[in-house]
Amino acid sequence: MLDTLSARQARFITFEGGEGVGKSTQVKRLQQNLQRHAVEVVRTREPGGTPKAEAIRSFILQGRSESWGAGGEAVLFAAARLDHVTQLIAPNLANGTWVLSDRFHDSTRAYQGLTGGVAPRLIAALEELALNGHTPDLTLVLDMDPEKAFKRVAERAIEDGLAQTGDRFEKEELDWHMRLREGFLAIARDNPDRCVVLSADQSPEALEAAIWDVVSQRFPELLGGQPT
Repeated sequence: MLDTLSARQARFITFEGGEGVGKSTQVKRLQQNLQRHAVEVVRTREPGGTPKAEAIRSFILQGRSESWGAGGEAVLFAAARLDHVTQLIAPNLANGTWVLSDRFHDSTRAYQGLTGGVAPRLIAALEELALNGHTPDLTLVLDMDPEKAFKRVAERAIEDGLAQTGDRFEKEELDWHMRLREGFLAIARDNPDRCVVLSADQSPEALEAAIWDVVSQRFPELLGGQPT
């Protein structure tokens, strides 16, 4: 049964949360765990995932869009997401391949909407255009006190001998990141059927196990049960 699982039941899982909570690490670990269960899976990220979307990512994270304001950035993210969905996410799901994305539409809701002040009607309109019906089956919100998260990032940078420069959003003040955290938690409260909040303030191994518990319970076919 497992060798044909991906062809019968493709799933779309997204990871959300503030800066430095460990999303990229956990996306990779979930990909590996799914592959151990004979699931065909592709890992991607936002903004990015396709050549055009990666170009937009570079433009934004270098800070070149900052003067456009949160509204302009929301439009750019939507343009990147539309290409991402059309060229990568939708085709893979249609072919039976699971998709894991490091960020998706909830990041625009949190960053540009709830934190940046862009009107909900604009966020909703851009979302409708970009998603074209491809809402995640499950969203894992990794939650951590921003002050702890940035301390972890700084410690890892020192260990790796890297300079901690920060991108467009990492350079925002702590208060901004506290509001961002509350934005993600609000999204999770408003979407309990899709979102699960997990504490990122634990070891990567413990968080990986917690994520696998959620995923295997949500999609019991992974362990030989019936799809929900």
